Amino acid sequence: MVPSRRRFLKSSAGLAIGAGLVQFGWLTGCSDSPVNPAIPWSDLASKLQGTLLLPGNAGYSGAAAPWALQYANILPGGIARCASVADVQASLAWSQKNDVPLIVRSGGHSYAGFSTTTGLMIDVSQMNQVSFDGSTGKALLQGGARNMNVYSALRAPSVAITHGRCKGVGVAGLVLGGGIGFNMRAQGLTCDQLVETQVVTADGSILTCNETTNQDLFWACRGAGGGNFGIHTSFTFQTFPVTSVTVYQITWAAKHEDIFAALQTILMSAPESMGCKVAVTAKRNGAANDLAVTLLGQYIGSVDDVRTMLASVYAIAAPSAETIELRSYWDGQEFLSEDGTPEYSHERSRYAPAAISSAGIQTIFDNLRAWPGTGVAATWKYFLTGGAITRKTPDAMAFVHRDAAMITSIELEWLASDSQQTLARNEAWLDDFHIAMQPFTSDQCYQNFIDPSETNWQHAYYGANLDRLKTVKKKYDPRNVFHFAQSIPLT
Repeated sequence: MVPSRRRFLKSSAGLAIGAGLVQFGWLTGCSDSPVNPAIPWSDLASKLQGTLLLPGNAGYSGAAAPWALQYANILPGGIARCASVADVQASLAWSQKNDVPLIVRSGGHSYAGFSTTTGLMIDVSQMNQVSFDGSTGKALLQGGARNMNVYSALRAPSVAITHGRCKGVGVAGLVLGGGIGFNMRAQGLTCDQLVETQVVTADGSILTCNETTNQDLFWACRGAGGGNFGIHTSFTFQTFPVTSVTVYQITWAAKHEDIFAALQTILMSAPESMGCKVAVTAKRNGAANDLAVTLLGQYIGSVDDVRTMLASVYAIAAPSAETIELRSYWDGQEFLSEDGTPEYSHERSRYAPAAISSAGIQTIFDNLRAWPGTGVAATWKYFLTGGAITRKTPDAMAFVHRDAAMITSIELEWLASDSQQTLARNEAWLDDFHIAMQPFTSDQCYQNFIDPSETNWQHAYYGANLDRLKTVKKKYDPRNVFHFAQSIPLT
């Protein structure tokens, strides 16, 4: 099992909020007050097949908690834990009738806390069944299914989709924002494998969306669907067969820049069967930062092929840690996966159209060596893209980022015990680093690494597809019922 980068946080993964978060605009509303007696919650409860959780009810705290702990005290007035499509319809109708703002939650992993609210949380996480039809090779997922449900259901038939590593992540959020994973270079993004979805719109309509029915909404949902147009209650994917895969995690603790450059040279020409992430991680060691370069991923081929591919990197420096193993596909995913323990983190992404230049590489390492430090770590990383992703045009669906060579991101992690001053220094460092990397990357960002600090987010997430998305928004959600700080605008 790959050691989780979240292991540091398990002892502090409660609902305490680190000092200074208001300063960074993260706590936009806090509610720890009793149930508002003016809101007819009992009326909603009577309409649900599922459960309505109110503050003080058993299970409320666990259901209210998001993955991103800096938002954990933005507490809903009520949580509708939907058991059916009818529950979704009832919740939508009730919230609009009573003028209670709503938010939709599947997995709760919004990096920006956009699946939190002080109003009504419509939680579809209990609708998490996955079925597979062997005659068509299609998998049907309910709207609340998570990666862990996909792992479980698709193991026996030996098929897969492009899925994530974090088992707790909701597939809805994954696919609606594009969907990356180690299969994407060989098989395309998660949204490329979506053949149909069912959406409940604000007026309660149940719409089937595919290439022939509600095509405009189907186009928009594949890359911009998360929380923008309706509530997705099912997804149908075309799966692909899987057999065995070589999985690897290799870390170098010396000659960092040379290792990074050599890895990049190899990976830029790697076959589509190579799916990988390269990470440069900084951890505090007294007054200095210890750095490490890690290659993680899978290859559809042999262990010897991987070793041959990496021979020139090994010639620069021997790894400080290495695992390279041939496993059955789903056993390999267990090696690569993380449970997704809640954490305090802020991630800022940029797509890169080509390899990072030597000046860009130096910028990465200079910034990581200058990291001011928290109780956890800071990481610059990239996910190799290209391959099958490029075989669709940027306007084929809402996901516009088709021509990039990699998704890069800077991730800052901290503890609740880190001081306000420490967090302020680190956030300033993160912003400066993000700006410094633009000349070596681009002004486009990955919408699933949604970032509350991104000021040019409309262009960064959607590029030339934005105007068409606004048209779809006006058609299917003309009253802007589904809205949050970075939702598709009406105008």
